[in-house]
Amino acid sequence: MPKRAIQTSRPEILLDGRLSMPLYKQLYERFRRGILTGQLERGVRLPSTRHLANELGISRTTAVLAYERLLLEGYLQSRVGRGTVVAHDLPIPPVLDQPALTELTETPADAPQPSGLRLASQVHLLQEALAPLHFEGSPRGAYQGGEPAVEQFPYETWARLIARRARQSLREAAHYQAPAGYFPLREAIATHLNLTRGVRCTPEQVILTTGSQGAIDLAVRTLLNPGEEVWLENPGYFGARGAMLAAGARLIPVAVNEQGLDVDSGRQRCPSPRLIWTTPSHQFPTGVTMSLPRRMNLLECARRAEAWILEDDYDSEYRWSGRPLEALQGLDDTGRVLYIGTFSKVLFPALRLGYLVAPTRLLDPLLATRYFRDIHLPVLEQMALCDFLHEGHYGRYLRQTLRYYRQRRELLLTALRAHLRGLLEIYAPEAGLRLVGWLPPDIDDRRAAELAATAGVEVAPLSRYSLEALPRGGLLLSFASSDQEELLLGVKRLAVALKEL
Repeated sequence: MPKRAIQTSRPEILLDGRLSMPLYKQLYERFRRGILTGQLERGVRLPSTRHLANELGISRTTAVLAYERLLLEGYLQSRVGRGTVVAHDLPIPPVLDQPALTELTETPADAPQPSGLRLASQVHLLQEALAPLHFEGSPRGAYQGGEPAVEQFPYETWARLIARRARQSLREAAHYQAPAGYFPLREAIATHLNLTRGVRCTPEQVILTTGSQGAIDLAVRTLLNPGEEVWLENPGYFGARGAMLAAGARLIPVAVNEQGLDVDSGRQRCPSPRLIWTTPSHQFPTGVTMSLPRRMNLLECARRAEAWILEDDYDSEYRWSGRPLEALQGLDDTGRVLYIGTFSKVLFPALRLGYLVAPTRLLDPLLATRYFRDIHLPVLEQMALCDFLHEGHYGRYLRQTLRYYRQRRELLLTALRAHLRGLLEIYAPEAGLRLVGWLPPDIDDRRAAELAATAGVEVAPLSRYSLEALPRGGLLLSFASSDQEELLLGVKRLAVALKEL
């Protein structure tokens, strides 16, 4: 069918900023109505998000969010070189769905809602960002990522350290503590980072947080005003996206290639960002490592724009070959990089202990924000973790799990190459607990993930982590929290599912 772009000036695409319904959802409903009533025919091409945003006078993020939801629900399809079109096979019959498509007659945001439930405008965006996450009670598949092998953790040792601190130290530590956290633990972290990651810091620059997400949130709350522009890696970490959305930032997706964040592309799209988010050591989710020239270019770009850089080094402990490049923070001579790390990815997720290494001039603002957010973290786990580091348990556990994960990684690689040759191009990053399976060109990775789920295999499509269409689809395959039988069975089931494509 020939390409046809719709005219967006028609009366039905009218958005009202006075309504409590977010603009992106209004836009989603308008397109959905047009598709289901037949006004937008199957196969018709839609304008780009940039063109649509300009024509309607809205932000591009609003258009991206509306398209992303329509793509996710199957109303639209996106193909490289073809743009975005109305799906040929709609998820439901093309008739008007009355409950979902009633007229948008909500009262203005400043009027009481009938239910009495009034929420901050950003909450709706956060709910959308949470869609791919699994919470308690959710079944987990063979390749779902995000967690280490929690069954390997030495719980008896940890319980002994917690009990000892509760008996000997808790009485003295029962008063309010410093917002930055338990100082001996901050000393241990600073020493560890200096030796292993080339991070230049003193213990005073280390602020303990609730995992890496807490560090992101603290930095964003301190540095960003609503409407300010933020570079986000595309694809990138949804946790960072959620924190930026909560702050009301304007998100600027910046492509990632084999050398990491494409700084020149970011500069063309937004030359003066307020904040730059990046995972240079092991990019999430593609796994690439940012090259040294690219790192220097990024630092120079931040210096010229007077921008802050958030460097998330979420799983630098697990590396399979060579020595990692030193942290971006260690190359920074202008004090513009905030370094983020976490123990939750190495030990166990429920620990919720991470850290933010901040430039000295930001400490007072960050600690003021921290105080009025939650004052400080619970102290007992901080003291136990300090002992876990000082007594050598952390080093021993890291060596043990490195051997364990290496075996799982090699097992999965061998099986994938044997059963999925020609179906997936496997990329094995030099670090981290995931592999990336790149699909052949023009194959929809969301469709591939749906077929895999039907076969009993849970894999994440790369497009789930993207604000804009990617040049090529792929699947994330985690090997951390599955046993050998699950990994091998999952490969066979995945092969059967992908052959249907």
